[in-house]
Parts: sequence; structure tokens; C-alpha cells
Amino acid sequence: MSHSHSHGLHAAGKGKRLLLVFSLTSVYMLAEIIGGILTKSLALLADAGHMLTDAAALGLALLAIWFAGRPATEKKTYGFYRMEILAAFINALVLLGISFFILYEAWRRFENPPEIQSKQMLIVAAFGLAVNLVSMAILHEHSEHSLNVKGAYLEVLSDMLGSIGVILASVIMLLTHWYYADPLISAGIGIFILPRTWNLLNEAAHILMEGTPAHIDLRELQAAIQGVKGVKSIHDLHVWTITSGVDAMSSHIAIDNTVPGERVLSVLRELLRDKFKIHHSTIQLEAESEQCKEPGCQI
Repeated sequence: MSHSHSHGLHAAGKGKRLLLVFSLTSVYMLAEIIGGILTKSLALLADAGHMLTDAAALGLALLAIWFAGRPATEKKTYGFYRMEILAAFINALVLLGISFFILYEAWRRFENPPEIQSKQMLIVAAFGLAVNLVSMAILHEHSEHSLNVKGAYLEVLSDMLGSIGVILASVIMLLTHWYYADPLISAGIGIFILPRTWNLLNEAAHILMEGTPAHIDLRELQAAIQGVKGVKSIHDLHVWTITSGVDAMSSHIAIDNTVPGERVLSVLRELLRDKFKIHHSTIQLEAESEQCKEPGCQI
């Protein structure tokens, strides 16, 4: 119960930070739309579209945290924790789409670079950089422990890089009127975002496929379990992640009668908790004669 309470407090902290970043992003998006209309800057309007996508992604992340805070039901026995991972997966797909769109726009503008009002573009981009730096500082701590917040953090990071790119391009165009700077820097930003986004997508997909958590060596775990006094063998060992920071394990373990089953369970749960940070475990103890002998049994 204490674990669930602490997870709820952690989620509440993430929610407040995401809500603040969502508000800052929305305000900056409106500023870009107004600035783009007043200065007739296509670059600012395009970036406002980027910000609209980011605001939607942040809203999705907030929705996921709200769902994760709902209690478990008969049909959702784990509750809604997986919404966080699903949101991270969708955010990664959105980021990939943004990256490819940036690369497409850069290629299109290389053919016919438009004339841009560089001075006004510089002012709005500088304001955007300040907003993004504040947002990144707000999200940085939780981005290390939550895929959902990590996805939002990468969204803000892409915005920050976009702001730097716009500033650099606007300075170059202001001084030299070389309008190829805009697509050139935009392409660099798109390429920079791609590998980080791909890693996030892989990580979220791995969890959705109930893969073994990256920080757990399954062979080491199996050896540690078999080293417990009274354990003879182990089969059907599975370890997976429910949501960020919450891992689960299930297994069938054959024991002899030299140690009471309650004692073996107590030692195993302490081992899983202290050495492997697994707090949710389902262990079925069996006598040696009950070991799995069916063709589909997993050792």
C-alpha cells in the first residue's frame, strides 16, 4: 500500500510539472501564431504548427497521468499504469513524423528558399528559447524515471533546438541575406532529433511487448534464485515492466522439503526487492515431482 501511495505522489508531481510546461508551450504557440501573422513569416507559422503538435503531445501525457491515477477495476486489474507507456509510444511516433516533416520542408525550401523577415523572426525565437529552457529545467528530473515525461522532455528539447536553429538562421539571414540558412539548419535539427526519438520508440515498444527490463539480467536473476536454500529448479520465469519504475516477475519454482515453503518465499521476495528492485512478484512453489514436463514448458 505504501508503494502505491508513493507512486501516486510521484505521479502528482509529474502532473504539476507537465501542466506548467503545457501552459508555457501553449502561450508561446499563440505568440508564434500572432508573430507569424504580423510579420508574414512562414517560418514562424510553421514552427507554431510544430508547437501545436507538442502541446497536443503534452496534453496526451497529462491525460495518461490522470488515467494512471485511477484505481484498478475487474477488467483492468493493473489499473491504468500502461497509459503512460502508450502515451510515450504515441509521442515518439509524433516526434518521428515531425522530424520527417522538417526534413521534407528543408528539402522543399532548398529548391526555392523564401525571403524571411529575419529581425522579427529573431525576436520571437529568442522568446521561445527562454520558454523552452525553463520547460526543460522543469521536466529534467522526472524525465530520468518516466517514459511519459521523457517523451514530453524530448518534445521540448526538439523545440529548444528549433529555437536555436531559428535564431542562428535569422542572424545569418539578417547579416548576409543568405536564405539557404533556414532549410540547412532545419535539416540539421531533424537529423539530430531522429536517433533520440527512435530510442524512445524502441523503449516504449519493448515495454508494451512485455520484454525483460533493460536493467535486469535474466541469467543473473535465475542464478540468484537457484542459489536460495531449498530451491531445486526454476521454470516459466518472466520479468516485465508495468510502467516506468514498476517491474513485475512471475515464476514456477520447484523446492525440496529441507526448508519450509514460507521461508523460501520470504527469502526470494527479499532477494527480488533488494537486489533486483522487483516489488511485484508472483511465485508458485512446487514439489520436485510437480516440475513442468509439458512440451510448451519454458525453462
